[in-house]
Amino acid sequence: MSATAHAPVTGWRRWGAYLALTVVFAIACGLLSWWQWARRAETVDEIQRVERNFDAEPRPVSELLPALDSWRLDDEWAPVLATGEYLGDEALLVRNRVRGGKPGFEQLVPFRLDDGTVFIVNRGWLPIGKTQDSPDSVPAPPSGEVTVVARLRQGEPELPGRTAPEGQIPSIDLTTIVDDLGVPGFTGAYGVLASEDPAVDEMPFPAIRPEADEGPHLSYALQWIAFGILAFIGLFWAWRRERRIAALPAELQAAARAPRRRHVDADVEDAILDSHAPSE
Repeated sequence: MSATAHAPVTGWRRWGAYLALTVVFAIACGLLSWWQWARRAETVDEIQRVERNFDAEPRPVSELLPALDSWRLDDEWAPVLATGEYLGDEALLVRNRVRGGKPGFEQLVPFRLDDGTVFIVNRGWLPIGKTQDSPDSVPAPPSGEVTVVARLRQGEPELPGRTAPEGQIPSIDLTTIVDDLGVPGFTGAYGVLASEDPAVDEMPFPAIRPEADEGPHLSYALQWIAFGILAFIGLFWAWRRERRIAALPAELQAAARAPRRRHVDADVEDAILDSHAPSE
């Protein structure tokens, strides 16, 4: 039998680089998984706030909003009770509001409380009209003294560079709205209308209760973990294959590494069997 030279397993520097790349990839997968876990935690917290607050007993506005700029995330969707009158002439429409996949507007009406401060009430959603720049009809709020129950939401940021026609705004920027009114008003939160007394026949579409849906964050987090683990499995498989090829006679190694239409593992196994077969 002719002597055969078995090439030693070399290239530790190369495999060290592969390992470093795999570690970096696994760390990236871990960070993406952590981000998805954090997103899921935020979603779960929001679902719990809705379940805790949405159907709670209404409390006075001053109790949940002790200062004009007050806002606590734990109070989101909590109902508040207020008595006063709508400032119908100061009503505004918020543009680009989607409901059920359809574009429209939300009607904001300042509500002046008995102490003279203003609380912004979102009375509901209106579809775009024939001109698409405004609804076909904008319901008027009830006049005189009104008692409203509204669920708290945080004000929205200003959108720099965004403009809107007269009587419309691009976002629920409470600070700008109150400043334009020129009277003291709540700038930390506004209310999404739940009911008003006396009621009127024509109303915008009421707000929809948020769905208790966690979304795909959990599955995505697990997938990123799986990707990180598979990267190490793939690296180990490639290293093991390289060791098996390196154990072959030198004249068979190139053929074992060459791409074949057949499965590569089968080629390597055939080469190993051939190398151990008795010579005639």
